[in-house]
Amino acid sequence: MATVSANPVPFEEPPYLRGLPSPIYTESHRRFQKACRQFVWDNLLVNAMEYEKAGQVPDHVFQKFCDNNMLVPNLPAPLPVNWLKRMNIYDILGVKVEDWDYLHTGIYMDELARSGVSSAAGINPGWCYGLPPIFKFGSPQLQEKFLPDLLTGKTRCCIAITEPGAGSDVANITTTATKSADGKHYIINGEKKWITNGIWSDYATMAVRTGDPGAAGLSVMVVPLKGYPGVNMRRLSVAGQKTGGTTYIELDDVKVPVENLIGREGEGMRLIMTNFNHERLTIAVGVTRQARVALASAFSYCLKREAFGKTLMDQPVVRHRLAKAGAELETMWAFMEQLLYQMCHLSKEDADRELGGVTAMAKAKAAMVLNECAQCAVLLFGGAGFTQSGQGELVEAIYRDVPGARIPGGSEDVLLDLSVRQLVKLYKAQEKQLGQQSKI
Repeated sequence: MATVSANPVPFEEPPYLRGLPSPIYTESHRRFQKACRQFVWDNLLVNAMEYEKAGQVPDHVFQKFCDNNMLVPNLPAPLPVNWLKRMNIYDILGVKVEDWDYLHTGIYMDELARSGVSSAAGINPGWCYGLPPIFKFGSPQLQEKFLPDLLTGKTRCCIAITEPGAGSDVANITTTATKSADGKHYIINGEKKWITNGIWSDYATMAVRTGDPGAAGLSVMVVPLKGYPGVNMRRLSVAGQKTGGTTYIELDDVKVPVENLIGREGEGMRLIMTNFNHERLTIAVGVTRQARVALASAFSYCLKREAFGKTLMDQPVVRHRLAKAGAELETMWAFMEQLLYQMCHLSKEDADRELGGVTAMAKAKAAMVLNECAQCAVLLFGGAGFTQSGQGELVEAIYRDVPGARIPGGSEDVLLDLSVRQLVKLYKAQEKQLGQQSKI
């Protein structure tokens, strides 16, 4: 087993891993980072490009992560400790599940993306996006029905919200769930598109319409997928995130027990929006690391590649391009550390209220930074960066992932607008509160 250590190439590592002081990370975080880096390298990243080209992470990798509790970090912090201990899950590489916080989560997401390609998309999304609504909002009976097998990896799930005509515009979802005459089942009809991991999932945490048009008519329920009557799935070919198993799902009179409803009818929009905060935060961390890999690869290449009688690094225009992208990258990482730290020290209610809009902004900005760094890398690699083999194949693959960062989880323009609307909402609430206090 090769020891994996920090890389000295500029921009390769976050400041705290370059030996620079940080007030944010505790000894627990640093110990976990070292153990996590080794585990993820040995069991995923060493073959990441091979998996990317094959378009699938092998099942044995998913199982290896599951057996070592290394899919648990995908869940929002604080973790569902009681449920995990029921499943004999007590720690994650030495970190007790009750001590886990969002900085541990950030380290995990950062390490998963160190290959530069999105191989983790082949194993993580169900845990990260599909599972949380079940243990956060599901009834005790629903949790007993699904969590034992999902938390131990015996079954897999995904999140299914997007449709051909409704992506970021969640309120316009048209997939219907109508109660049967005897009231014992929902009959689901509709389509879901661009569903990550859908093709390998036994269940989907699915957004459906149980009521009138608009947000108030939405609900969320657990819908069986693989081999279930009325469900037809086919894999979609997409530009990047090749291991993600992007899937088109058709639902034709799919019969689902009413007990599979998560929460209550009409609560779907609230559940979905709450779930998006965690999704967007984790995406932003991984995307920022991908940007780091792209820029560091370009930096290393420019130190050795010669043109016009000197190395690319000796060309002022090249240094200027690297500096512009590097400034964006390090600013983005400071933003991410700030958000993660705040998530560790705010209550769930305060974080949802104060950070929802900021998290949407961070996800959008992280994708912009990835675009800047990946584009910079491809341009500096030249023809090699346009080739899906050889020394530029990594930056070429990262550049193909850019749309997968800018669109899923809420497309860029929608999130930027959402972030400002949330900030205005906060401002008005605080202004009203100040006005009331001034009258006392």
